[in-house]
Amino acid sequence: MSTLSNEQQNTKKPFFYGWIIVAACMLIQAIPFGVAMNVQPQFINFVTNGEGFTLTQFSLVFTIGTVVSAIASPSIGSILSKPKTNIKLAFLIGAILSGGGYALNSLADDNLWAYYGIAAIVQVGTAIISAIGVPLLVNSWFKNNKGIAMGIAFSGGGIGNIFLQQIAARLLTNPAIGYSKAYFIFGMISMAVGIPVALFLVKLPKSESDLAGNIINKKDETQIKHTATWGYTFKEVTTIKLFWIFCIGFIFVGFYVSGLSVQYISYLYSIGLNASFVANVGSIFAFFSIFGNLCGGILFDKLGIKKSLILAGLMVITCALLLIFLPSINALGYLFAALLGISMFAYIIGPSYLTGALFGDKEFGTILGIVQVFFALGYAIGTVIFGLSVENLGYTTSWIIILLYSVIAYSCLLISCIGIEKHNRDINVIDTKRIS
Repeated sequence: MSTLSNEQQNTKKPFFYGWIIVAACMLIQAIPFGVAMNVQPQFINFVTNGEGFTLTQFSLVFTIGTVVSAIASPSIGSILSKPKTNIKLAFLIGAILSGGGYALNSLADDNLWAYYGIAAIVQVGTAIISAIGVPLLVNSWFKNNKGIAMGIAFSGGGIGNIFLQQIAARLLTNPAIGYSKAYFIFGMISMAVGIPVALFLVKLPKSESDLAGNIINKKDETQIKHTATWGYTFKEVTTIKLFWIFCIGFIFVGFYVSGLSVQYISYLYSIGLNASFVANVGSIFAFFSIFGNLCGGILFDKLGIKKSLILAGLMVITCALLLIFLPSINALGYLFAALLGISMFAYIIGPSYLTGALFGDKEFGTILGIVQVFFALGYAIGTVIFGLSVENLGYTTSWIIILLYSVIAYSCLLISCIGIEKHNRDINVIDTKRIS
């Protein structure tokens, strides 16, 4: 009996902390990220009407915050990737900057420059804990089932957004609260979640033994050792022409995201739809983004990069078409929200998953930071262009332009990913063979 018990203990799979990391990342995406990124569009109409800003002026909040975050991202990625970095302290600082900064919006009043400065602080903090931090944590812990783990982690954004959209709509339309107090409330909520997660849940694996629980069989064990050491350096990546086409693709992804995912709320208000309808559309978007991220991770793992990107591209193009006809058929707003939510995996999971799959782990944080710069650049420039386009050409023409951005974006991504996959197969990279 004793011998049997010892054998059972020897064959028992060790506890894998990676799934705790996934849960921590879900919380980060649900609240701190959700507050910083998903709630802010709800404030646009209320702040512009209350303070007398134009749409273009206030849209620079997104632009400036994104540009500062983009500039900081490579450095953030490099710092977080260093073995000596105190990851808990880094995430603590990020949580305070993201949530505390958001609360400072309550003091901005009619000072447009204050909103700009605060946006920069918030986005740097959010980059630390989310845009760079979450992919780095998942990529560090998962060498198998990386897409599924990343999908679950990023699905937290959709889960949190279901409730955040409803809360935001009610706070903003409550005369006793208004947008200033709403900013403060959301900032406190962000820190109430982000700080404990940083202090008690976040950590990196210290050795291969920490990853043992993620090994399914001997074959996977070999793959883990291989994937842990394989990867391009950033210097090597810069010599690959297809890498730059890949980055350009994400510029155009940023262009369409700045219109579809951020400005659709203002569009719905502009055509006379009430706050309840807008909140419902926002919640549907949030609900389906959960499935988008979960299914997106599975799609990348099971169907491969090419088919997943084609599917996402078709959904995004359909979303732009639906917005064009939405004033005549308001119910199309619900279909738009569902498709946009599902397609969200392409720009939430896509940069980190594709970077890891195509370029490896050696300098993952630094390379991802550069990719995020291009996405952020597209997002920042796209926000300004979209605001000017709406003011001068109207929403219908602006949605047609967004449609063209989508076609260019997914054409670049498909061309570059297919080419890089082929190159990696030619040099016998196991990871790319598995995911192509």
